[in-house]
Amino acid sequence: MEKKFKTTRMLHFGDCDISGTAYFPSYLNILNGVNEEFWDHIGFPWHHIIWNEGWGTPTVHIACDFSKPSFFGDELHFELKVMRIGRSSMTVHHDIACEGEQRWASTQVLAASDLKKHTSIPWPSEVRDVLDTWLVSPE
Repeated sequence: MEKKFKTTRMLHFGDCDISGTAYFPSYLNILNGVNEEFWDHIGFPWHHIIWNEGWGTPTVHIACDFSKPSFFGDELHFELKVMRIGRSSMTVHHDIACEGEQRWASTQVLAASDLKKHTSIPWPSEVRDVLDTWLVSPE
């Protein structure tokens, strides 16, 4: 199995400033949608874990590097890799390209969190087992 989750997103008019350039806060909203799609893909859709199980995966740290602007109408290609899994957190790295050219990258830490107590919790064992299959070996 390839240990990269891949998806695409079109930059819409509302994602851009008046010049048609992608607006960085919109990038973070789009990135959140990519994360949500990843969790659905691995069998733990957010609507289920949040409403039925009472836990979620909030971002506790994020860093972004922007290499080149993107524009209204561009199709962005996202690759998500799981870089580290801890007791209650995971580090993912996102590479984002358009037409084969790097546009930006992000490293993000997500934490398993009890949504009533607002505290971290260990990954449920069935979640940890699946995440382990996505963990990229150190290079």
